[in-house]
Parts: sequence; structure tokens; C-alpha cells
Amino acid sequence: MANFNLWVYEHAIRRERFFKDRSNPLEVLSEKELFEKLRFPRHAIQQLAFDLEEQLRPETSRNCSIPPLLQICLALRFFATGCFINAAADIIGVHKSTASRIIHRVSCVLSGRLPLFPTDVSTLNKVKVDFSTLPDFLMTQAPSTHEPLFVNRKGYHSINVQAICDAKLRVLNCVARWPGSTHDSRILLNSQIHDAFERGELQGVLLGDSGYPLKPWLLTPFLNPVTAAQTRYNTAHAKTRNVIERCFGVLKRRFHCLHGELKMKPERVCNIICACVVLHNLARDLALPDLEEDQMLEEPAMEINEARDEDGCGRYIRQMIVENIFSV
Repeated sequence: MANFNLWVYEHAIRRERFFKDRSNPLEVLSEKELFEKLRFPRHAIQQLAFDLEEQLRPETSRNCSIPPLLQICLALRFFATGCFINAAADIIGVHKSTASRIIHRVSCVLSGRLPLFPTDVSTLNKVKVDFSTLPDFLMTQAPSTHEPLFVNRKGYHSINVQAICDAKLRVLNCVARWPGSTHDSRILLNSQIHDAFERGELQGVLLGDSGYPLKPWLLTPFLNPVTAAQTRYNTAHAKTRNVIERCFGVLKRRFHCLHGELKMKPERVCNIICACVVLHNLARDLALPDLEEDQMLEEPAMEINEARDEDGCGRYIRQMIVENIFSV
């Protein structure tokens, strides 16, 4: 009995010390410090915790369970800085292993909220109108398994992410599950977006770089423009498509974990990418100020994909645009 009482006493002391060491960033940080450290204001973090409470709430109150609000604060700290997990763990005073589980849990919950590409006509029309207001608008650590697959054309390990955004830099669709060595055209071919456009379920035109195949619904630049009209088309294409590059710049600057090396399994990295995309859209919806943009734009792929336009419809539509709009 004496030993049991001693164990209960020691457990109570440890529990009291645990809760004493655990701090709530929302109670100790100013509004400015919260934005610098977590990238979101107080009210947004509280709302996020409320929205995700059911999925993040611990199943039991035993073993000093961590409430959803603190879980979100820890994950946001990691996303924002890309620091070591034990450094992110310090923000709420937990062990590295606990922090790792929390980051994974929050990432999985957020990645389940990835946006679906809009299919209703009114929403698509609004996206088109927003683009039409742009100047020069073009009208109309290494993984342990299959390691070589994740080496991209620049020689380092990565995940190749396909994303579509609107004129306000809000991501409309994101695919983050392919190794870095996978070509852009293969990712597109195996995506739901490709199938939906091919079936005629979606109306409109996407812009892609030369790494993508030319389609009636996917316009790419001329690799070797031979007329002034084609050159003007390429200029307008590049300026309009630059929106997605800016979107990636804003996303990576807000969530610095996407800049450096994430020493995790590829599956976990994919969840973190998707989680950051969901949070990026939330930041756009809240009209939060962007951090200073990086001028690190992706180099365009050099592979020629126009040969994939088997029936010539894509080349015909692109040429009609050139002749009707840029041949003035």
C-alpha cells in the first residue's frame, strides 16, 4: 500500500509539472508574435481549433492528453518554420515523439479538407472574370524505399506537386503524391481533373508550361514562335501563368517547412504539403498579409509534348486564339 501511495504521489507530481510546463501560445504571445511564429492571428487559430475539435479531440483524458488547440499551435509552428521537431515541440512543452505524432495527426486531418475543383457554372465564371482583370491576360531526407524515384531533374529528392489556382492565388486543386522523378504530363494524365475535362464535365481552359501536353482545354506556349503574333501569345501566356508561380511563392514563404528538407517518409511529407495548401487557402480567405515573396520560380520543363496532341485539336484552338487576338 505504501508503494502504491508513493506511485500515486509521484504520478500526481509529474502530471502537475507537465501541465505547469505546458504553455498555451495564445495566452502568452501577442498578436504580432502569433502571426510571426504561427502565421495566423488569434481568432483564426481559435476558429481552426473549433472546426477540427471533433477529429483532434483525445479519446481519453488519461496520460496528460493534449487539447486540439495546442495540437494546432504545435503543427502551425512546425509548418511556419520548418524547424526541427524538438524545437517546434518547445512551443507547448512536449516531447519530440509526442510532437511528431501531433504533426502527423493534424496534417492528416487538414489534408482531408483539400479543395475540390469547382464544377458549378457560376463559380467557374467568377474565376474567369477574376483572371480577365489581370494585365496582359491570355484570353480564353531520402526515402528508404524506391529512393531513385524521388530524385527530380535537379538532382535532389522531392515530391512533384500539381496545382491549379485562381487569379486570387487560391488553390482550386492539388495533387501531392507523386515522386519527384515523375513527369508533369504523367501526373496530369492520371488525375481526376484530366478525366473531367476529357469527358466535357468542366468548361474552360487551363494554362500549363511546356512540360504538359497541348490539349483543347490545356494551352501551352509555342516552343519556337515564328511570328510576332505567336511571340505576343507566349508573352501573355507567361504573364497569366505566372499566377501559379506567385501562388507557390506565397505558399512556401508562409510555410517555410516547404522550403527545406523534411526528414520524414514520403507519405507524411505529402500530408504536410496538402495541409499547408488548406491553410494557405484559409489565409487567402481571411485576407492575411503575404510574407515577402521569394523570386524562386520553377524552370520550365524542356521536353516537347505537342506530339501528344494526337488529333490536332489543341494546336487548332491555340492557333485560332493567336490569329483572332494577337495578330492585330
